Amino acid sequence: QLQLVESGGGLVQPGGSLRLSCAVSGFAADDYAIGWFRQAPGKAREGISCISSNGRNTNDAYSVKGRITISRDNAKNAVYLQMDSLKPEDTAVYFCAADVSPPTPYYCDYDTAHFTYWGQGTQVTISS
Repeated sequence: QLQLVESGGGLVQPGGSLRLSCAVSGFAADDYAIGWFRQAPGKAREGISCISSNGRNTNDAYSVKGRITISRDNAKNAVYLQMDSLKPEDTAVYFCAADVSPPTPYYCDYDTAHFTYWGQGTQVTISS
Protein backbone atom coordinates (compact mmCIF):
# COMPACT_ATOMS: atom_id res chain seq x y z
CA GLN A 1 0.00 0.00 0.00
CA LEU A 2 1.45 3.32 -1.07
CA GLN A 3 1.36 6.04 1.58
CA LEU A 4 2.12 9.73 1.28
CA VAL A 5 2.75 12.10 4.17
CA GLU A 6 3.05 15.85 3.69
CA SER A 7 4.92 18.15 6.04
CA GLY A 8 6.29 21.67 6.15
CA GLY A 9 3.12 23.73 6.22
CA GLY A 10 2.59 26.61 8.59
CA LEU A 11 1.84 30.29 9.03
CA VAL A 12 3.98 32.65 6.94
CA GLN A 13 3.82 36.35 6.24
CA PRO A 14 3.15 37.55 2.70
CA GLY A 15 6.33 37.48 0.67
CA GLY A 16 7.73 34.63 2.71
CA SER A 17 8.74 31.11 1.72
CA LEU A 18 7.91 27.56 2.66
CA ARG A 19 9.25 24.19 1.63
CA LEU A 20 6.75 21.38 1.66
CA SER A 21 7.84 17.77 1.74
CA CYS A 22 6.04 14.63 0.62
CA ALA A 23 7.40 11.37 2.01
CA VAL A 24 6.36 8.31 0.02
CA SER A 25 6.46 4.69 1.14
CA GLY A 26 5.25 1.38 -0.21
CA PHE A 27 6.21 1.84 -3.85
CA ALA A 28 9.41 1.99 -5.85
CA ALA A 29 10.35 5.64 -6.25
CA ASP A 30 10.92 5.55 -9.99
CA ASP A 31 7.50 4.01 -10.71
CA TYR A 32 5.31 7.00 -9.95
CA ALA A 33 4.78 10.62 -10.87
CA ILE A 34 3.85 13.07 -8.13
CA GLY A 35 1.47 15.98 -8.18
CA TRP A 36 0.92 18.78 -5.71
CA PHE A 37 -2.57 20.09 -5.23
CA ARG A 38 -4.20 22.63 -2.97
CA GLN A 39 -7.69 23.34 -1.76
CA ALA A 40 -8.81 26.59 -0.24
CA PRO A 41 -12.01 26.84 1.81
CA GLY A 42 -15.06 26.81 -0.44
CA LYS A 43 -13.01 26.20 -3.57
CA ALA A 44 -12.31 23.20 -5.76
CA ARG A 45 -9.07 21.28 -5.46
CA GLU A 46 -6.46 22.83 -7.78
CA GLY A 47 -3.48 21.10 -9.30
CA ILE A 48 -0.41 23.32 -9.08
CA SER A 49 2.62 21.25 -9.99
CA CYS A 50 3.78 17.81 -11.00
CA ILE A 51 7.03 15.95 -11.55
CA SER A 52 7.64 12.87 -13.65
CA SER A 53 8.84 9.60 -12.16
CA ASN A 54 12.39 10.14 -13.42
CA GLY A 55 12.38 13.75 -12.25
CA ARG A 56 13.24 15.02 -15.74
CA ASN A 57 9.96 16.78 -16.44
CA THR A 58 7.89 19.19 -14.38
CA ASN A 59 4.81 21.23 -15.06
CA ASP A 60 3.59 24.19 -13.01
CA ALA A 61 0.19 25.85 -13.06
CA TYR A 62 -0.04 29.43 -14.28
CA SER A 63 -1.28 30.62 -10.90
CA VAL A 64 2.02 29.71 -9.24
CA LYS A 65 4.49 29.66 -12.13
CA GLY A 66 7.73 31.39 -11.28
CA ARG A 67 7.07 31.18 -7.54
CA ILE A 68 7.38 27.44 -6.96
CA THR A 69 9.94 24.73 -7.65
CA ILE A 70 9.13 21.05 -7.49
CA SER A 71 11.89 18.49 -7.06
CA ARG A 72 12.34 14.90 -6.03
CA ASP A 73 14.95 12.68 -4.43
CA ASN A 74 14.18 9.12 -5.47
CA ALA A 75 16.88 7.78 -3.17
CA LYS A 76 14.88 9.19 -0.26
CA ASN A 77 11.43 8.56 -1.78
CA ALA A 78 10.66 12.21 -1.23
CA VAL A 79 9.26 15.07 -3.29
CA TYR A 80 9.57 18.72 -2.35
CA LEU A 81 7.71 21.90 -3.21
CA GLN A 82 9.62 25.12 -2.63
CA MET A 83 7.24 28.07 -2.53
CA ASP A 84 8.48 31.66 -2.60
CA SER A 85 6.87 35.11 -2.73
CA LEU A 86 3.82 33.69 -1.01
CA LYS A 87 0.54 35.57 -1.21
CA PRO A 88 -2.58 35.46 0.97
CA GLU A 89 -4.39 33.72 -1.89
CA ASP A 90 -1.96 30.82 -1.55
CA THR A 91 -3.65 29.94 1.73
CA ALA A 92 -4.97 26.39 1.41
CA VAL A 93 -4.47 22.80 2.43
CA TYR A 94 -1.73 21.36 0.25
CA PHE A 95 -1.78 17.72 -0.81
CA CYS A 96 0.66 15.50 -2.63
CA ALA A 97 -0.60 12.57 -4.68
CA ALA A 98 0.89 9.72 -6.67
CA ASP A 99 0.15 8.62 -10.22
CA VAL A 100 1.37 5.02 -10.24
CA SER A 101 0.64 4.44 -13.94
CA PRO A 102 2.25 7.26 -15.91
CA PRO A 103 2.49 6.41 -19.63
CA THR A 104 6.22 7.18 -19.69
CA PRO A 105 8.89 8.04 -17.09
CA TYR A 106 8.91 11.56 -18.53
CA TYR A 107 5.19 12.21 -18.17
CA CYS A 108 3.27 14.10 -15.54
CA ASP A 109 0.12 16.13 -15.27
CA TYR A 110 -2.18 17.27 -12.48
CA ASP A 111 -5.45 15.79 -13.62
CA THR A 112 -6.85 14.46 -10.33
CA ALA A 113 -8.34 11.46 -12.16
CA HIS A 114 -4.81 10.11 -12.71
CA PHE A 115 -3.86 10.14 -9.04
CA THR A 116 -4.73 7.07 -7.00
CA TYR A 117 -3.01 7.78 -3.71
CA TRP A 118 -3.27 10.96 -1.68
CA GLY A 119 -1.74 12.32 1.47
CA GLN A 120 -3.74 13.87 4.29
CA GLY A 121 -2.61 17.40 3.50
CA THR A 122 -0.71 20.15 5.27
CA GLN A 123 -2.14 23.58 6.05
CA VAL A 124 -0.45 26.64 4.58
CA THR A 125 -1.62 30.02 5.82
CA ILE A 126 -0.29 33.28 4.45
CA SER A 127 -1.19 36.19 6.66
CA SER A 128 0.36 39.20 8.31
